[in-house]
Amino acid sequence: MMANQNTKSVRAAGTSMNKSRIKPLHVAAYLLLIAVSVVWLLPFVGIVLQSFRSFDTEYGGMVEYLLPKTFSLDNYTWLLSGESQFLRWYANTVTIAFFVAIGQTCMVLMVSYALSRMRFKGRTLWMRVCLILGMFPGFLTMICLYFLLKQFGLTQSGAVPGLILVSVASSGMGYYVCKGFFDTIPKSLDEAARIDGASRARIFFCMITPLSKPIIIYTALTAFMAPWNDYIFASYIVFGSSNNYNVAVALYRWVNEEAGYFTRFCAGGVLAAIPVTILFMCLQKYYVEGVTGGAVKG
Repeated sequence: MMANQNTKSVRAAGTSMNKSRIKPLHVAAYLLLIAVSVVWLLPFVGIVLQSFRSFDTEYGGMVEYLLPKTFSLDNYTWLLSGESQFLRWYANTVTIAFFVAIGQTCMVLMVSYALSRMRFKGRTLWMRVCLILGMFPGFLTMICLYFLLKQFGLTQSGAVPGLILVSVASSGMGYYVCKGFFDTIPKSLDEAARIDGASRARIFFCMITPLSKPIIIYTALTAFMAPWNDYIFASYIVFGSSNNYNVAVALYRWVNEEAGYFTRFCAGGVLAAIPVTILFMCLQKYYVEGVTGGAVKG
């Protein structure tokens, strides 16, 4: 009995010592995280606050305050009115992102399913080639893609379908995460369905797709985000045709070339961030499941 009591007292003392040692570390870690969060969020907070600053102060020179002295909705009213082309640019961005999300999701799912379930000649070689090509940045092909799209009239006034085509056509190479998710689904389900006479297409649409909701949402979100934030390639394709700008290109032209548009630039940035923020808040659970599920196997 005495030995047991001594053992318990030693364990309790050790636990209290560990807690006393760990507590300062926790406090330091939380303070560091708070400091990093403040530094990371400060630019976003500044953009939101400046978007509510009156446009009349734009020509008064640089301001030395972050919090607007007078809050105003003039910038948002002007953006949503017919005086600017912002609604047209916003519609272009939504159109490109929507069709790219649908096209890329379908393409990636089908390629990933084929590579996960089927064995055919050249499969391993093709996967290695895609892996190597994926190491090169995409902007190396911009000149080639521009002249190719120009031959089909898909630049400037036809830039919207051109951007959709380029984004969807090359999406099959991004199969890695989705294939890893499909590898976690037992192949015995496919074999049982094949014995019952189901085709590959029916297995994919009726069995695999309902089980792959997280990876489908993950793929759609990443596909939606890419054209929504695209500036480099979009500015290269749509230059000289303001009616076909996306939001990123239009806002950059405002703040870089036009005088007195900074507060409206901030308001446009806030409006552009709203859809993406809502999507991530609503679908965060499935996004995380898709990432972790697809990282199990490669």
